[in-house]
Amino acid sequence: MVEQLSPPGKSRVVIEVWSDLGCPWCYVGKHRLQAAIAQRSDADRFRIVVRSFELDPGAPHEPEENVKSFLRGHGGTVGDVLRAERRMQALAGEEGLAYSLDRLNANTFDLHRMVQYANDRSRGFEFFSTVQDGFFAGTLDPHAPDTLADVAEAVGLDGRRAREILASSEYADRVRADRDEGLELGATGVPFVVFDRRVAAPGAQKVPVYGDLLQQVAGAVPSGLSLPTR
Repeated sequence: MVEQLSPPGKSRVVIEVWSDLGCPWCYVGKHRLQAAIAQRSDADRFRIVVRSFELDPGAPHEPEENVKSFLRGHGGTVGDVLRAERRMQALAGEEGLAYSLDRLNANTFDLHRMVQYANDRSRGFEFFSTVQDGFFAGTLDPHAPDTLADVAEAVGLDGRRAREILASSEYADRVRADRDEGLELGATGVPFVVFDRRVAAPGAQKVPVYGDLLQQVAGAVPSGLSLPTR
């Protein structure tokens, strides 16, 4: 289902994505959205901004096995979780995405605080995407502060400043405010994507659906047109 928020316009498009690290559909949906944008000859017109939405604010800070985490939050059986994970792994593989079954989950509040810092410096999507891709590939531990600081440095942020933030409670209010705003806009889970504050799309849509939404808010683009990078 796609929800219309307000009439379409003609301006450069900001795409806000309410997301959480450990959400498999957020991972897949992000790459589908990127693929839809890349298909347009005016791809530089679009800016993706990550907004914070903790799915499990009460999750423990100590990492736990993915199966245990899921059962704690959703119930069911170990077999149910493993079957669902294998289906998700197969789906991700069909789209060329790495998907480790040996992930460890933990509270994501500190990660979201780092996303807020990165957003202030126009690196939020790059930072979050790097962490999320590494997490699902099984090559990165997102629950280690040093790892988050290293990723921050890798995407052009100040590593020392990142460590200061992680050792404090900075940006906590903004993380909570993001989640509240998402709920006000109609999010009941993630991913929840809002295109230029005009159209909202809950869930991980297919690439053609995202393409239609881009056209709805930004218009069709003649073949070969290239807009300058901001």
